Amino acid sequence: MATHLTDNCLFCKIIRGEIPSHKVAETEKSFCFLDINPLSEGHALVIPKYHAEFFHQLPEDHLADILPLAKKVAVASGLKEYNLLQNNGPMAHQVVPHVHFHIIPKNKPEDGLKIGWPQLQPSQDSLKATLARIKEKL
Repeated sequence: MATHLTDNCLFCKIIRGEIPSHKVAETEKSFCFLDINPLSEGHALVIPKYHAEFFHQLPEDHLADILPLAKKVAVASGLKEYNLLQNNGPMAHQVVPHVHFHIIPKNKPEDGLKIGWPQLQPSQDSLKATLARIKEKL
């Protein structure tokens, strides 16, 4: 069992079994269960057994475990089309402040995730400046 869980986090309580869930699968470091407010049938959440609010705060060993479990669940669900979604922070639509990946089946066009994609039109100079800022911190 994970050693870094908090007392007041909804997902930490689910991991500890204090709140019931419809568990799909589990590993030593990750837990997958059905979303109780699904966007489509089979919508599941894959969460680390380590409390971190943001993706970049998750230890490497938990990162290495969570995506293979998500893949295993997607394959076992027989999904042909789906979204794998992970949000960081309230402005990015994260509701529960615990890292989690949504596996959202797209069974038919009206099901599942519906998003807009408001594209920017940056200049080549702007892209180069952004790239330089990122690379200097890598």
